[in-house]
Amino acid sequence: MNDKTALVLGATGGIGSEMVRQLVAAGWRVRALHRHPPVSAGPVHWVAGDAMHREAVLAAARGCSVIVHAVNPAGYRGWGRLVLPMLENTVAAATAQAATVILPGTLYNFGPDSFAQLRENSPQRPHSRKGAIRVRMEQRLADATGQGVRVIIVRAGDFFGPSAGNNWFSQGLVKPGRQVSRVNVPGVVGHQWAYIPDVACTMMALLARRERLVPFAVYHMAGHWDADGQQMAQAIVRRVTWRGVRAPLVKRFPWWLVCLAAPFVETFRELWEMRYLWREPVRMGNERLLAELGAEPHTPLDEAIETTLLGLGCFPAEAP
Repeated sequence: MNDKTALVLGATGGIGSEMVRQLVAAGWRVRALHRHPPVSAGPVHWVAGDAMHREAVLAAARGCSVIVHAVNPAGYRGWGRLVLPMLENTVAAATAQAATVILPGTLYNFGPDSFAQLRENSPQRPHSRKGAIRVRMEQRLADATGQGVRVIIVRAGDFFGPSAGNNWFSQGLVKPGRQVSRVNVPGVVGHQWAYIPDVACTMMALLARRERLVPFAVYHMAGHWDADGQQMAQAIVRRVTWRGVRAPLVKRFPWWLVCLAAPFVETFRELWEMRYLWREPVRMGNERLLAELGAEPHTPLDEAIETTLLGLGCFPAEAP
């Protein structure tokens, strides 16, 4: 087994693509499983296959010491029937290779009874179907450590970054591929955000010392704390106007529309279940991460917003 060969599942998603980039930059050999792999020469070895097919995952993971499990159903759809089978395939491959599985986690595992300050060992009583699946995912990975698998989970707030994906920033606050004329604010309470390159950098730092971590290692990131639910929107306005573009309007997110559409549209139904995260302040403590790494990777908010909006195609081409 090559200690610096990694398989990335979900390599075209937000966190997956960033992990591919940072692994390559750190000198890792990277394989990426995809149903329709790109035809291009480069440092990444693309493997045709589906994360739902165990044999494909087992074959792609052969010789890998790390598996990045960053694969999710698109648009919040199909979680109940897709997420756990994909994780089982990852566990089978990691068991066969005695590999480390690293998983980007969320705060969906937790219900309001654990708010407002979340620790790694806070009670997990989820408030949604998606949260219940997240709890089962982590429990399955914990069980896998008894089979020689090592696990690292990095839980963070709502993701945002230059790659569009299943996140509130690109699905709720702004519209990818469009100039920002309006910013939707889902809630006016404290909320935690996580810049995807910072999350990947944290995961890379933990991978570098994986042999010294406990077999089931869980860490929380502090990320960017929006104390009143308005600071993220104001940062977007600042970056848009700095480029000489008319300031966008800041509006309340249309929860009423999500409520009306939820019975008919699965994505909206999942969003409605997540509303509780926007009604109470939710914040993660990162003391355990600081004790391990000494510092948390942290890109200044305005710089992170600028890169995110550029990546999402939200600035006009003629803007400076």
